[in-house]
Formats: sequence, structure tokens, C-alpha cells
Amino acid sequence: MTERLIVIGGGGAGTAASTIAKRANPNLHVSVFTEYPDIAYSPCGIPYAHGREIPEFENLFLSTVQRYVDDGLDMRMETCVTDIDLARRTITARNAHEGFDKLILCTGFVWEQPDVPGANLEGLHYVKDIRRAMEFDKELDTMKRAVVIGGMWLGVEMSGALARRGLEVDFIDDGPWLLSELVDPDVAEPAQQALERLGVNVRTGTKLIGFEGSDGRMRAVSTSAGELACDVAVICLHKLPNTTLASAIGLELGTTGGVVVDDHMRTSAPGVWAAGDVVEVPHGLSMLPIRGLTGSHAYAQGRVAGANAAGEDRSYDPVWIPWAFMSGDYTIGGFSIGETLAEAMGIPYVLASGVGVSRARYFPGAARTHVKLLAEPGTLRLIGAQLHGGEGIKERCDFLAFVGKRGATLEDLAWMENIYSPPIGALFEPIQIAAQAGLAEQKVHQPEREKVTI
Repeated sequence: MTERLIVIGGGGAGTAASTIAKRANPNLHVSVFTEYPDIAYSPCGIPYAHGREIPEFENLFLSTVQRYVDDGLDMRMETCVTDIDLARRTITARNAHEGFDKLILCTGFVWEQPDVPGANLEGLHYVKDIRRAMEFDKELDTMKRAVVIGGMWLGVEMSGALARRGLEVDFIDDGPWLLSELVDPDVAEPAQQALERLGVNVRTGTKLIGFEGSDGRMRAVSTSAGELACDVAVICLHKLPNTTLASAIGLELGTTGGVVVDDHMRTSAPGVWAAGDVVEVPHGLSMLPIRGLTGSHAYAQGRVAGANAAGEDRSYDPVWIPWAFMSGDYTIGGFSIGETLAEAMGIPYVLASGVGVSRARYFPGAARTHVKLLAEPGTLRLIGAQLHGGEGIKERCDFLAFVGKRGATLEDLAWMENIYSPPIGALFEPIQIAAQAGLAEQKVHQPEREKVTI
């Protein structure tokens, strides 16, 4: 008898889980249930389509539903799963029951909604569904002012995109500096300046009080700094795991609110896996659970869940979270932790910082690259980094996360090989410059360093 696998969710984790499961076991009957009409598009590109850096929303579609059908998947589009019966091994969708042998939950996230008066008015926009984004894009042509609320990466991207589109943009967040939950103040400063060069009015330390409106439509945002008239408020708060189904069937939830999974993406229920924004996974340095990561993490988790549901034996490592994104025309990034988070968690560190260039100084387009490395006292093992500048930030963050996971030290980085080619790489790699500066500083303060204990 053919085994039946049901995957709930058609985002990065769900598509990866279903395709890998079918590839690993072609005899497996794989059904994918998603509430949306589309599959395999990039929601991360939505801000850039609004800003016209991506000329057409159609460019964000990476594949078609028919391609997955041709690959042997049973695609159930615009079909919401409303109930799961683990004892009977059935799901309910469109008032009909369907059996399964194995199940993978990839239900993703929902945006945190502001708990203030007026949050039910029309005129509040959440960035997620591409069809709604395409409708919203047409509405933007009639708008002049926008308020973007929430100081995380999406707020930065949407603020820049709307400013490029020609709107007057106020970006508000109650944190003490831009991106205060993620980056250190010295990294936030040039990121904020880049937004301000686009015309964004960045208002940090500003608390949302409510939304004002008339005839059911929002007309202004009330804040601790006063009332801001606008045509739309774009809400970019925290991603919350969509655990409605997981909770209903009694799956164990962790301290972050996400579904608890082991290193094979198995949940607390036999024969049930989970992946993507709905789960929590351990951080590689602290082993504390975290969630709400990037699309690449969701895809990788989905691959592991799908392979294991198909009978393979794959594991998913704790995450060191390389990250990077654009703030206006400026790039910031890092991995693991920065100074602010290390201090908040009580993690001791040695700081190594330096400034280099992205290509030969004499070559057109060379940009300053700022590197800040955090290392473990005594061993000088790399535990985190934050970078900012022009080109090459993404690649350096990927590299640092990988070597940090493998136990690289400041000594390793100070003497690493690097490419020297004037159009693409300087003689002195910025990472090397930072590591060498850190080692020199340690030699100057050797007695103090030897006294530090973990």
C-alpha cells in the first residue's frame, strides 16, 4: 500500500519538504495543502517591487503549480486545513476528510498586530501575500504619505521602497536606535543615514499610541511624538509562529511560542514533522531556542523534514544565523551576536575591529568595509560579527558564520588566505585587518585578557 504524506503549507519550508520527500521516495504519495493560489514565489522581494528596483511583480514568481504537478505532487491550492485527527490519521479540508500516514506542518507565521485603539480600521497594511501586495501596489499610485511601524528588517526595506516610490515616509519604532533588537548602535547609524538620504523621516524612541480615522478608514497614526497624517500604515512588527493547528493537536510548544522539534525536525507527536517559521531551533552559540529566521533557513529545514519523512536520516544543525540586508543603498550584516546582545546576555567577548576596502583602492567603485568581530576570551574563538559598507557584506557574513561554526579563531582569520584582484578584492582583506587589529590589542592588554573567565 502506498504511504501518504501530507504537507500543510506552501511556503519555502513546505515546497522544499514536499519536493525532497517525493525525490527521496518516488513511491510516496505527497499532497500539499495551501490556502493561497500561488506557490514558489519570493515574498522577500515584495518591498523591492514596490520600490521599482524589481520592475514587475511577476518576476517574483519562481515556478508554477503545474511544474509541481508534473513532478508528481498532489497540489491542493486555496485549500485550508481546518482540523487534524492524529488518532485517526486524517485531516479536514473543505469539510472533507483525507487520510495520511505522515504529516509535515509548515504553517509559517502571522504578523504581530498592534494592540492599540483603531487597529481594526482600514488602511493598515501587512506585507505577506503577493496577490494583496500587487493590489496594494496599484493603491500606492494614489497615496502621498505613509507611516511604517516596527524597527526590524522589513520596516527598513519597506521605508526605503516607499520613499523610492515617491511617498513621504515616517518610520517609527520605540527602540532607542534603528534596528536595536538586531544591530549595535555603530552599525545602525550609517543604516539610518542611508534611509534619511532617501527622504525617510526615521523616528526612534517613538511609541505607537493608536490609529485615528473616520468612516472606518485610518487617516493618521497617533504616537508619543505627535500625530502623523498618512494614507497608509505599514505594520512591520514581529513574526509570530502560526501554531493554530499545532496547538489543536497538542504538539509541544517551546518558550518562544514555536513548535519544539529535534535535530531531525520531528515534533512531539510520532510521524509528525515541522519546519519553517512555525518551529523554534537552537542557536549554535548559546543553544537557546530562537525562531522567525530567514527563507533560506525555512527551505533548509523543509529539506531535512521532507527527507526524513521519506525514510532518510538527515539532521539540522543549530543555527549561527548569517544575515544581511539593504538599508537604502547601504548594506549591513552579521552573524550570531553583536556587542549589544552579548552584553545583554552576559556573554564575555574580545572585540576585534577594522576598516578595509571591498576592492583595490584605485579601482572605481571601491567601498569602505567595516568589520567588527567578537571572540571568546582566552581561546579567541569567533562567536559573532557585525559588518557594514558596500559590496561583499553578504559573502563575508556567510563565510564568518561557517568558520565560526567550525571553531575558527582570530588567529586563523588574521592569517587566512584571500583573493587579490583589483576589480573584486583588495590586497588586504577587511576581515584580516580586523582580526590582526584584535590580536595586536590583545598583546597590549595580555594581563587583562588572561584574567577573563568564561
